[in-house]
Amino acid sequence: MTVSSVAHTTFVIERDLPASPRHAFSFWSEPERKTRWNDCHPDWTVLEDSFDFRVGGIEAKRWRMPDGTELTFRADYFDIAAGQRIIYGFEMSHAGKRISASLATIEFLPDGAQTRMVFTEQLAFLGPADAMAARISGTGTGFDRLVELVAREGAGVH
Repeated sequence: MTVSSVAHTTFVIERDLPASPRHAFSFWSEPERKTRWNDCHPDWTVLEDSFDFRVGGIEAKRWRMPDGTELTFRADYFDIAAGQRIIYGFEMSHAGKRISASLATIEFLPDGAQTRMVFTEQLAFLGPADAMAARISGTGTGFDRLVELVAREGAGVH
């Protein structure tokens, strides 16, 4: 029997979003908005995309990468407080093999006219250490796209 290694880590990524907490929250809760910052690979083919944003709801995505390999993401929403917090568990698989399982918490903290978004992920990573570093870095890059999108839309009231 082969036993694969698992690496555990917790990391926090913070970003200032130029919007109220309620408006910043909408970039996570509305599928069109979330897709605009979260779909980061235009050369990947979307094979499945479901989004049921509610406590007990599931978000599932499946892509085919240019080399033909499939990547999947599946999240279960545990706690949602509109404009304040989201807690969900999720797993990612590559080529049919699970590569990670996580618990994520996103907090939307008012900070003057903007929002301090605090993302905390407790990650169990089942692949090589260099791939884990790339996965964490990619999460931050996605949040950079989120900041840019919120800024382009303006801090409008939502």
